[in-house]
Amino acid sequence: MGQRESGHVTLSDIARACHLSVSTVSIVLSEAPLSRHVAESTRKRIQATARRLGYHPDAYARSLRRRRTQTIGVLAYDMSDPFCVPVVSGIDEGLQPAQYFSLLVNAQMQRRLFDKYFRMILERRAEGVIVIASWVFEETDLLADIEKNHVPIVIVGRDLTQRRITSVLVDNRAGGALVMRHLDSLGHRHIAVIRGPDEMFDSAPRWEGIRQAAADAGIRFDSRLVFQLPNLSDSKSSFEGGRQFAKEMLASGAEFTAVLAFDDLTALGVVRGLTEAGLRIPKDCSVVGFDDVLPADVATPGITTIRQPLREMGMLATELMLQALQQSQANETQEAGLYVVQPELVVRTSSAAPGGGGE
Repeated sequence: MGQRESGHVTLSDIARACHLSVSTVSIVLSEAPLSRHVAESTRKRIQATARRLGYHPDAYARSLRRRRTQTIGVLAYDMSDPFCVPVVSGIDEGLQPAQYFSLLVNAQMQRRLFDKYFRMILERRAEGVIVIASWVFEETDLLADIEKNHVPIVIVGRDLTQRRITSVLVDNRAGGALVMRHLDSLGHRHIAVIRGPDEMFDSAPRWEGIRQAAADAGIRFDSRLVFQLPNLSDSKSSFEGGRQFAKEMLASGAEFTAVLAFDDLTALGVVRGLTEAGLRIPKDCSVVGFDDVLPADVATPGITTIRQPLREMGMLATELMLQALQQSQANETQEAGLYVVQPELVVRTSSAAPGGGGE
Protein backbone atom coordinates (compact mmCIF):
# COMPACT_ATOMS: atom_id res chain seq x y z
CA MET A 1 0.00 0.00 0.00
CA GLY A 2 1.44 3.40 -0.98
CA GLN A 3 2.16 6.19 1.48
CA ARG A 4 -0.91 8.28 2.15
CA GLU A 5 -0.51 12.05 2.12
CA SER A 6 -2.30 12.55 5.46
CA GLY A 7 -0.73 9.55 7.19
CA HIS A 8 -4.21 8.39 8.28
CA VAL A 9 -5.96 5.24 7.15
CA THR A 10 -8.96 6.19 4.99
CA LEU A 11 -12.09 4.52 3.71
CA SER A 12 -10.40 4.29 0.32
CA ASP A 13 -7.54 2.27 1.83
CA ILE A 14 -9.98 -0.22 3.33
CA ALA A 15 -11.98 -0.38 0.10
CA ARG A 16 -8.84 -1.19 -1.90
CA ALA A 17 -7.76 -3.85 0.60
CA CYS A 18 -11.22 -5.48 0.46
CA HIS A 19 -11.73 -4.96 -3.31
CA LEU A 20 -14.99 -3.19 -2.59
CA SER A 21 -16.45 0.24 -3.29
CA VAL A 22 -15.85 3.13 -0.89
CA SER A 23 -19.61 3.56 -0.48
CA THR A 24 -20.04 -0.04 0.70
CA VAL A 25 -17.23 0.33 3.21
CA SER A 26 -18.66 3.63 4.43
CA ILE A 27 -22.14 2.17 4.88
CA VAL A 28 -20.79 -0.70 6.98
CA LEU A 29 -18.38 1.27 9.17
CA SER A 30 -20.89 4.04 9.84
CA GLU A 31 -23.49 1.41 10.73
CA ALA A 32 -25.95 3.10 8.40
CA PRO A 33 -29.42 1.50 7.99
CA LEU A 34 -28.41 0.27 4.50
CA SER A 35 -25.68 -1.91 6.05
CA ARG A 36 -28.31 -4.57 6.79
CA HIS A 37 -28.43 -5.22 3.06
CA VAL A 38 -24.68 -6.05 2.98
CA ALA A 39 -23.83 -9.71 3.38
CA GLU A 40 -22.74 -10.70 6.88
CA SER A 41 -19.46 -12.14 5.59
CA THR A 42 -18.69 -8.88 3.76
CA ARG A 43 -19.46 -6.79 6.84
CA LYS A 44 -17.14 -8.92 8.95
CA ARG A 45 -14.38 -8.70 6.31
CA ILE A 46 -14.65 -4.90 6.21
CA GLN A 47 -14.62 -4.60 10.00
CA ALA A 48 -11.66 -6.96 10.34
CA THR A 49 -9.70 -5.04 7.70
CA ALA A 50 -10.47 -1.73 9.41
CA ARG A 51 -9.14 -3.11 12.72
CA ARG A 52 -6.04 -4.58 11.05
CA LEU A 53 -5.16 -1.32 9.31
CA GLY A 54 -5.86 0.78 12.42
CA TYR A 55 -8.73 2.78 10.93
CA HIS A 56 -10.47 5.48 13.00
CA PRO A 57 -13.49 7.47 11.77
CA ASP A 58 -12.80 11.00 10.53
CA ALA A 59 -14.58 13.07 13.17
CA TYR A 60 -13.84 16.28 11.27
CA ALA A 61 -15.54 15.04 8.10
CA ARG A 62 -18.44 13.71 10.15
CA SER A 63 -18.86 17.08 11.86
CA LEU A 64 -19.02 18.80 8.47
CA ARG A 65 -21.83 16.50 7.41
CA ARG A 66 -23.76 16.90 10.65
CA ARG A 67 -22.88 20.57 11.14
CA ARG A 68 -21.91 19.65 14.70
CA THR A 69 -18.36 19.39 16.06
CA GLN A 70 -19.14 17.98 19.53
CA THR A 71 -16.43 20.41 20.73
CA ILE A 72 -16.52 22.95 23.55
CA GLY A 73 -13.79 25.60 23.58
CA VAL A 74 -12.25 26.11 27.04
CA LEU A 75 -10.25 29.33 27.34
CA ALA A 76 -8.19 29.56 30.55
CA TYR A 77 -6.55 32.82 31.55
CA ASP A 78 -3.45 31.09 32.96
CA MET A 79 -3.01 27.33 33.23
CA SER A 80 0.05 27.82 35.45
CA ASP A 81 -2.31 29.16 38.11
CA PRO A 82 -3.45 26.33 40.43
CA PHE A 83 -6.94 27.92 40.39
CA CYS A 84 -7.51 26.83 36.78
CA VAL A 85 -6.50 23.18 37.04
CA PRO A 86 -9.42 21.82 39.14
CA VAL A 87 -11.91 23.92 37.16
CA VAL A 88 -10.68 22.34 33.92
CA SER A 89 -10.86 18.92 35.57
CA GLY A 90 -14.50 19.56 36.49
CA ILE A 91 -15.30 20.71 32.95
CA ASP A 92 -13.77 17.58 31.41
CA GLU A 93 -15.58 15.35 33.90
CA GLY A 94 -18.88 16.98 32.98
CA LEU A 95 -18.29 16.75 29.21
CA GLN A 96 -17.30 13.09 29.03
CA PRO A 97 -20.75 11.53 29.61
CA ALA A 98 -22.21 13.88 26.99
CA GLN A 99 -19.67 12.74 24.37
CA TYR A 100 -18.21 16.24 24.00
CA PHE A 101 -14.54 17.06 23.52
CA SER A 102 -12.87 20.08 25.15
CA LEU A 103 -10.54 22.28 23.11
CA LEU A 104 -8.35 23.80 25.86
CA VAL A 105 -6.30 26.93 25.17
CA ASN A 106 -4.17 28.98 27.57
CA ALA A 107 -4.20 32.79 27.29
CA GLN A 108 -1.18 33.11 29.64
CA MET A 109 -2.70 36.34 31.02
CA GLN A 110 -2.04 38.11 27.71
CA ARG A 111 -4.69 40.17 25.95
CA ARG A 112 -3.20 39.35 22.53
CA LEU A 113 -3.41 35.61 23.13
CA PHE A 114 -6.87 35.93 24.65
CA ASP A 115 -8.18 37.53 21.46
CA LYS A 116 -6.25 35.15 19.21
CA TYR A 117 -7.50 32.00 20.91
CA PHE A 118 -11.04 33.31 21.07
CA ARG A 119 -10.96 33.68 17.28
CA MET A 120 -9.42 30.23 16.85
CA ILE A 121 -12.20 28.68 18.92
CA LEU A 122 -14.83 30.36 16.73
CA GLU A 123 -12.99 29.42 13.51
CA ARG A 124 -12.94 25.78 14.57
CA ARG A 125 -16.70 25.91 14.98
CA ALA A 126 -16.79 25.03 18.67
CA GLU A 127 -20.43 24.63 19.68
CA GLY A 128 -19.89 26.55 22.90
CA VAL A 129 -17.20 28.38 24.89
CA ILE A 130 -16.35 28.18 28.60
CA VAL A 131 -14.01 30.93 29.83
CA ILE A 132 -12.09 30.54 33.10
CA ALA A 133 -11.10 34.03 34.23
CA SER A 134 -11.53 36.40 37.13
CA TRP A 135 -10.80 39.09 34.54
CA VAL A 136 -12.10 39.41 31.01
CA PHE A 137 -11.50 42.20 28.57
CA GLU A 138 -15.11 43.30 28.39
CA GLU A 139 -14.41 45.81 25.66
CA THR A 140 -13.32 43.08 23.25
CA ASP A 141 -15.49 42.76 20.16
CA LEU A 142 -15.09 38.99 20.31
CA LEU A 143 -17.79 38.63 22.95
CA ALA A 144 -20.14 40.37 20.56
CA ASP A 145 -18.95 38.09 17.74
CA ILE A 146 -19.87 35.04 19.80
CA GLU A 147 -23.32 36.47 20.46
CA LYS A 148 -23.83 37.19 16.75
CA ASN A 149 -22.88 33.62 15.90
CA HIS A 150 -25.31 32.30 18.53
CA VAL A 151 -22.55 30.38 20.30
CA PRO A 152 -23.39 29.75 23.98
CA ILE A 153 -20.80 31.03 26.44
CA VAL A 154 -20.33 30.43 30.17
CA ILE A 155 -17.72 32.22 32.28
CA VAL A 156 -16.24 30.89 35.53
CA GLY A 157 -14.91 33.41 38.04
CA ARG A 158 -16.56 36.58 36.77
CA ASP A 159 -20.04 38.09 36.65
CA LEU A 160 -20.85 39.10 33.07
CA THR A 161 -24.60 38.66 33.22
CA GLN A 162 -24.99 42.30 32.12
CA ARG A 163 -23.40 41.19 28.86
CA ARG A 164 -25.97 38.38 28.73
CA ILE A 165 -23.32 35.77 29.58
CA THR A 166 -24.10 33.00 32.06
CA SER A 167 -21.67 33.33 34.98
CA VAL A 168 -20.44 31.00 37.73
CA LEU A 169 -18.48 32.38 40.67
CA VAL A 170 -17.91 32.07 44.38
CA ASP A 171 -19.38 34.54 46.90
CA ASN A 172 -16.13 36.46 47.44
CA ARG A 173 -17.68 38.88 49.90
CA ALA A 174 -18.86 36.04 52.12
CA GLY A 175 -15.46 34.36 51.83
CA GLY A 176 -13.61 37.49 52.88
CA ALA A 177 -15.88 37.84 55.90
CA LEU A 178 -15.41 34.17 56.83
CA VAL A 179 -11.63 34.30 56.97
CA MET A 180 -11.67 37.63 58.82
CA ARG A 181 -14.06 36.27 61.44
CA HIS A 182 -11.77 33.24 61.84
CA LEU A 183 -8.84 35.47 62.81
CA ASP A 184 -11.07 37.46 65.15
CA SER A 185 -12.27 34.26 66.84
CA LEU A 186 -8.64 33.34 67.54
CA GLY A 187 -8.10 36.70 69.26
CA HIS A 188 -6.14 38.55 66.57
CA ARG A 189 -6.58 42.33 66.65
CA HIS A 190 -3.50 43.49 64.76
CA ILE A 191 -3.86 42.10 61.25
CA ALA A 192 -1.94 42.84 58.08
CA VAL A 193 -3.89 42.55 54.82
CA ILE A 194 -2.71 41.99 51.25
CA ARG A 195 -5.41 43.01 48.80
CA GLY A 196 -5.76 41.68 45.28
CA PRO A 197 -4.88 43.52 42.05
CA ASP A 198 -7.31 46.09 40.70
CA GLU A 199 -7.77 44.07 37.49
CA MET A 200 -9.04 41.01 39.35
CA PHE A 201 -12.80 40.80 39.70
CA ASP A 202 -12.40 38.96 43.03
CA SER A 203 -10.44 41.77 44.69
CA ALA A 204 -13.12 44.34 45.48
CA PRO A 205 -15.86 42.06 46.92
CA ARG A 206 -13.30 40.06 48.91
CA TRP A 207 -11.94 43.28 50.45
CA GLU A 208 -15.49 44.48 51.19
CA GLY A 209 -16.22 41.31 53.14
CA ILE A 210 -12.98 41.61 55.11
CA ARG A 211 -13.62 45.25 56.01
CA GLN A 212 -17.22 44.64 57.04
CA ALA A 213 -16.32 41.70 59.29
CA ALA A 214 -13.45 43.73 60.81
CA ALA A 215 -15.78 46.67 61.47
CA ASP A 216 -18.33 44.37 63.10
CA ALA A 217 -15.57 43.08 65.40
CA GLY A 218 -14.28 46.57 66.18
CA ILE A 219 -10.96 45.91 64.45
CA ARG A 220 -9.21 48.76 62.66
CA PHE A 221 -6.48 48.21 60.11
CA ASP A 222 -3.19 50.08 60.37
CA SER A 223 -2.61 51.73 56.98
CA ARG A 224 1.05 50.69 57.23
CA LEU A 225 -0.12 47.08 57.14
CA VAL A 226 -2.49 47.24 54.17
CA PHE A 227 -0.83 46.27 50.90
CA GLN A 228 -2.07 45.65 47.38
CA LEU A 229 -0.71 43.28 44.77
CA PRO A 230 0.10 44.92 41.44
CA ASN A 231 -1.54 43.67 38.28
CA LEU A 232 -0.12 40.17 37.92
CA SER A 233 2.18 39.21 35.06
CA ASP A 234 1.99 35.51 35.96
CA SER A 235 0.77 33.30 38.82
CA LYS A 236 4.20 33.20 40.48
CA SER A 237 4.21 36.97 40.87
CA SER A 238 1.61 36.70 43.65
CA PHE A 239 3.99 34.42 45.58
CA GLU A 240 6.85 36.89 45.11
CA GLY A 241 4.52 39.73 46.07
CA GLY A 242 3.62 38.00 49.34
CA ARG A 243 7.27 37.37 50.08
CA GLN A 244 8.19 41.03 49.46
CA PHE A 245 5.26 42.38 51.47
CA ALA A 246 6.30 40.19 54.42
CA LYS A 247 9.61 42.04 54.50
CA GLU A 248 7.83 45.40 54.26
CA MET A 249 5.52 44.48 57.16
CA LEU A 250 8.50 43.74 59.36
CA ALA A 251 10.30 46.89 58.22
CA SER A 252 7.26 49.08 59.00
CA GLY A 253 7.66 48.61 62.75
CA ALA A 254 3.89 48.18 63.10
CA GLU A 255 2.60 45.40 65.36
CA PHE A 256 0.86 42.47 63.69
CA THR A 257 0.04 38.93 64.78
CA ALA A 258 -1.66 37.70 61.61
CA VAL A 259 -1.56 38.21 57.85
CA LEU A 260 -4.65 37.88 55.67
CA ALA A 261 -3.49 37.29 52.09
CA PHE A 262 -5.52 37.73 48.90
CA ASP A 263 -5.00 34.13 47.80
CA ASP A 264 -3.09 30.99 48.72
CA LEU A 265 -0.03 31.65 46.57
CA THR A 266 0.33 35.08 48.16
CA ALA A 267 -0.06 33.47 51.60
CA LEU A 268 2.69 30.97 50.75
CA GLY A 269 4.92 33.88 49.75
CA VAL A 270 4.23 35.55 53.10
CA VAL A 271 5.13 32.34 54.94
CA ARG A 272 8.40 32.17 53.02
CA GLY A 273 9.24 35.84 53.75
CA LEU A 274 8.42 35.62 57.47
CA THR A 275 10.25 32.31 57.86
CA GLU A 276 13.33 33.74 56.18
CA ALA A 277 13.24 36.53 58.76
CA GLY A 278 13.23 33.96 61.58
CA LEU A 279 9.53 34.00 62.50
CA ARG A 280 7.63 30.79 63.24
CA ILE A 281 4.23 30.14 61.68
CA PRO A 282 1.78 30.21 63.45
CA LYS A 283 3.51 30.76 66.84
CA ASP A 284 4.85 34.20 65.94
CA CYS A 285 2.34 35.04 63.22
CA SER A 286 -0.72 33.39 61.68
CA VAL A 287 -1.12 33.44 57.88
CA VAL A 288 -4.36 32.76 55.99
CA GLY A 289 -5.21 32.64 52.29
CA PHE A 290 -8.09 32.10 49.87
CA ASP A 291 -8.98 29.52 47.15
CA ASP A 292 -7.78 26.20 48.69
CA VAL A 293 -5.54 25.23 45.79
CA LEU A 294 -3.40 22.10 46.10
CA PRO A 295 -0.17 23.85 47.25
CA ALA A 296 -2.02 25.25 50.27
CA ASP A 297 -2.94 21.73 51.37
CA VAL A 298 0.47 20.09 50.90
CA ALA A 299 2.65 22.95 52.20
CA THR A 300 4.24 22.98 55.64
CA PRO A 301 2.51 24.48 57.46
CA GLY A 302 -0.78 23.79 55.71
CA ILE A 303 -2.48 27.08 54.87
CA THR A 304 -5.77 27.99 56.53
CA THR A 305 -7.89 29.23 53.67
CA ILE A 306 -11.29 29.73 52.09
CA ARG A 307 -12.26 26.86 49.83
CA GLN A 308 -13.74 27.65 46.48
CA PRO A 309 -15.37 24.46 45.15
CA LEU A 310 -13.37 24.78 41.93
CA ARG A 311 -13.98 21.32 40.48
CA GLU A 312 -17.69 21.63 41.24
CA MET A 313 -17.73 25.07 39.59
CA GLY A 314 -16.27 23.52 36.44
CA MET A 315 -18.90 20.78 36.47
CA LEU A 316 -21.67 23.36 36.98
CA ALA A 317 -20.36 25.43 34.07
CA THR A 318 -20.49 22.31 31.88
CA GLU A 319 -24.02 21.49 32.99
CA LEU A 320 -25.13 25.02 32.13
CA MET A 321 -23.36 24.81 28.77
CA LEU A 322 -25.06 21.53 27.85
CA GLN A 323 -28.42 23.02 28.82
CA ALA A 324 -27.71 26.05 26.61
CA LEU A 325 -26.81 23.78 23.70
CA GLN A 326 -30.09 21.89 24.07
CA GLN A 327 -32.00 25.17 24.10
CA SER A 328 -30.11 26.37 21.04
CA GLN A 329 -30.85 23.18 19.11
CA ALA A 330 -34.52 23.54 20.04
CA ASN A 331 -34.48 27.22 18.94
CA GLU A 332 -35.40 28.28 22.46
CA THR A 333 -34.38 31.62 23.97
CA GLN A 334 -31.28 31.38 26.12
CA GLU A 335 -31.39 33.47 29.30
CA ALA A 336 -28.11 34.37 31.02
CA GLY A 337 -28.02 33.41 34.68
CA LEU A 338 -25.79 34.16 37.65
CA TYR A 339 -24.80 31.14 39.75
CA VAL A 340 -23.04 32.02 43.00
CA VAL A 341 -21.56 29.15 45.01
CA GLN A 342 -20.81 29.42 48.71
CA PRO A 343 -17.27 29.32 50.13
CA GLU A 344 -16.08 27.21 53.05
CA LEU A 345 -13.48 27.89 55.75
CA VAL A 346 -10.72 25.27 55.83
CA VAL A 347 -8.65 25.48 59.01
CA ARG A 348 -5.09 24.15 58.86
CA THR A 349 -1.93 24.67 60.89
CA SER A 350 -0.95 28.14 59.64
CA SER A 351 -3.40 29.88 62.01
CA ALA A 352 -3.60 29.85 65.79
CA ALA A 353 -4.24 32.22 68.68
CA PRO A 354 -1.62 34.96 69.10
CA GLY A 355 1.46 33.42 70.67
CA GLY A 356 0.00 29.91 70.22
CA GLY A 357 0.85 27.04 67.94
CA GLY A 358 3.54 25.41 70.05
CA GLU A 359 7.27 25.49 69.55
